[in-house]
Amino acid sequence: MNFHSIYRHGFARVAACVTASSVANPTANAAAILAAARACHDQNAAVAVFPELCLSGYAIEDLVKQDPLLDAVQRGLLTLVEASHDLMPVLIVGAPLRFAHRIYNCAVVIHRGEVLGVIPKSYLPTYREFYEGRHFASGAGIRGEMIEVAETMAPFGTDLLFAAADVAGLVIGVEICEDMWIPVTPASELALAGATVLANLSGSPITVGRAESRSLLCRSTSARCLAAYVYAAAGVGESTTDLSWDGQTSIFENGVLLAESERFRQTGQTIFADVDLDLLRQERALMGTFDDNARAQDTGVHWRRIGFELQPAEGDIGFRRSIERFPFVPSDPARLDQDCYEAYNIQVAGLTQRLRATGTKRIVIGVSGGLDSTHALIVAAKAMDLLGLPRTNILAYTMPGFATGAQSKSYAHALMAALEVSAAELDIRPAATQMLKDIGHPFGRGEQVYDVTFENVQAGLRTDYLFRLANDRGGLVLGTGDLSELALGWCTYGVGDQMAHYNVNAGVPKTLIQHLIRWVIASHQFSADVDRTLEAVLSAEISPELVPVKEGETPQSTQAAIGPYELQDFNLFYTLRYGMRPSKIAFMAHHAWRDAGAGAWPPHFPDDKRNAYALVDIRKWLEVFLKRFFAFSQFKRSAMPNGPKVVAGGALSPRGDWRAPSDGNATAWLEDLERNVPK
Repeated sequence: MNFHSIYRHGFARVAACVTASSVANPTANAAAILAAARACHDQNAAVAVFPELCLSGYAIEDLVKQDPLLDAVQRGLLTLVEASHDLMPVLIVGAPLRFAHRIYNCAVVIHRGEVLGVIPKSYLPTYREFYEGRHFASGAGIRGEMIEVAETMAPFGTDLLFAAADVAGLVIGVEICEDMWIPVTPASELALAGATVLANLSGSPITVGRAESRSLLCRSTSARCLAAYVYAAAGVGESTTDLSWDGQTSIFENGVLLAESERFRQTGQTIFADVDLDLLRQERALMGTFDDNARAQDTGVHWRRIGFELQPAEGDIGFRRSIERFPFVPSDPARLDQDCYEAYNIQVAGLTQRLRATGTKRIVIGVSGGLDSTHALIVAAKAMDLLGLPRTNILAYTMPGFATGAQSKSYAHALMAALEVSAAELDIRPAATQMLKDIGHPFGRGEQVYDVTFENVQAGLRTDYLFRLANDRGGLVLGTGDLSELALGWCTYGVGDQMAHYNVNAGVPKTLIQHLIRWVIASHQFSADVDRTLEAVLSAEISPELVPVKEGETPQSTQAAIGPYELQDFNLFYTLRYGMRPSKIAFMAHHAWRDAGAGAWPPHFPDDKRNAYALVDIRKWLEVFLKRFFAFSQFKRSAMPNGPKVVAGGALSPRGDWRAPSDGNATAWLEDLERNVPK
């Protein structure tokens, strides 16, 4: 299957459809449903969900008991079944059907000329405006039965699951309207039995506030059930004798809204979204309590698993899914503001508790003028304020080395002065030169050799000084290295920037740190002088400043060596949070980053930093990530100091989200990249 096909990467396209209803006219309704089904086929959808009783109309009252209408429903279903031979989507349509001595409100599942099964509605609302108990029998408890429908016999009951043989993880479960509104829903049982895509066919007349309630229930069901939830409510054309209809449709996945319709449309409409079946499978495997709950709820019910072959498209059919360029940084302004508020205060709360618990009243920190140390310093300042301690208890040191730039050093001094901490400069060059001489390094003899030893002598001495200063002053060394650096091993082990007494940044990715600093500025946590310096730091190139450069040469660039942090944070999120294959990560990154003009960017993101990346570059830097993350860096993470977990995307502490062998390798991940991602 083509690399660019969504079905190769564990996605499946689903649709929620609302047709213009024709009251008590199954022939017209079947024609409208078929037209929408063909449109879904043209869009390569795997599943198409229609409203409750859409073949007959929902609000037809006692007409539902009339034989001519029920006969016409059967003819309408036969039309759909025969026309579906060449259609890809599994069609799930609502219809009133006779069974035994009663009439049931049913969902009929149709695929490629066959009725796969029929599910009766379990819970019938007979209160306020609803009167379903007058017309229908409850399907609760019906299992293992067969029903005659559309001139064939089909499985009938609430015990049905529909599983695609050729799309891994696509298992459909169906409930109907009121089934969603009760405490213990059929959807919960279906999900525990294996359904990953839950369909709800709804009538649901609209009253003020009901749309919000529906969305809340859909979202919560998808989150609790670790499933996709496809919802379709009746719309235009339904009888308005006593009610009105808005045609609300929505698609949720694991608590996230993927698509929703315009309400009160005067025509039919269909929404699409590509749901991530791999993500749902991974979440269920990770969250062991999901399976524990399935065993605890086991009532001995035998679930009938109806198989079918979807025969999905193998080529590029586009991607109906919004992928955040920055998975740690939402593009929605309100959500980003909330995330930054929480992240900053998680860091501050962690540090204040550590200081309170140890009785330590001083913080020792190295300040380079770069992003990480800048952010750690403003966290420390807020912690001191909350503890009622003077900011002069923060002992901040800028420690210039052989390549420290005048600009970054000026930022460090300006920030320390604006925050009114105890500031000092400690030149490490004499001690570094002596150490390089003592170990026989060429630089100690005057040669311009700038290797990893040259770099790490500087990084190590800075940390060594900080620890000895902490001993002498009775302070706690505050780490500044971030989650992205830990993932890539871009830190000096032991007596180096990998080590501290406590590290507030260890759970914060580099891309989020930039926005945290922007949030601190926007929320006026500090004075205007502090804000101006923070703005300057944000605009600077990320550099370790360890290797000297001649005049006119480009300064040492971290991202030139290990890749753009915006790509590496993307890779980190989907590796750490979901354990995705590199080929899938590359596919998603390609859609997120290939066009700088498409999609949303986080608020206030600078125009001149809005980059785009070709697939070849995405592949290149993903290979670097895989080698560094899986084969190189774990020993540094295994010995990392304490620090709070901050983002839901995960942390790398061996005491938290991530435990891995320090002598592991990246072979399996690199093989997937090599086999499945075009060069």
